[in-house]
Amino acid sequence: MTAWVALLRGVNIGGHHKLPMAKLRRVLAELGFEDVATYIQSGNAVFRSGGAAEAIGDAIGEAIAARFGFRPHVFVLRADALHSALARNPFMAEAEADGRKVHFLFLADALPPGTVEALNAVAGQGESARLEGNVLYLHTPEGFGRSALARAATRLKLPMTGRNARSVAEISAIARGL
Repeated sequence: MTAWVALLRGVNIGGHHKLPMAKLRRVLAELGFEDVATYIQSGNAVFRSGGAAEAIGDAIGEAIAARFGFRPHVFVLRADALHSALARNPFMAEAEADGRKVHFLFLADALPPGTVEALNAVAGQGESARLEGNVLYLHTPEGFGRSALARAATRLKLPMTGRNARSVAEISAIARGL
């Protein structure tokens, strides 16, 4: 069985799309996934399954829709892909200093040409965006909520979900423990 990570977009934010993690763990177990664990309340799950990423994401999305009345976008990654994203972080030193100031935006599709350059053109002082594979990394030294770069990145019309470096490191550690 393969170790997987599911990152749900837009759950438990501002009182919308409420999904308690205990209930998410139960849903995943009912789907037949093994060794299910979650991390914080923002829709991060780690588990084992013999299925394929797309089928796993569809099953999770459908089960949440049936039980909770909304269907989040579910990003499913092999655990080793998450470990690799963590290792490829171009802002490693910054993340080690403060993991809340570096963000990983996991992309479902490729970025259009010139997107990273356009993002960096609107970046505030000290901010920077880099693309490695299907992860857009943002360094936002003044914080994500105050960042012109983060605002521009989250306005892209692409399916994506973001986690700060501290959360990615914690999720990766949980996945390594499977």
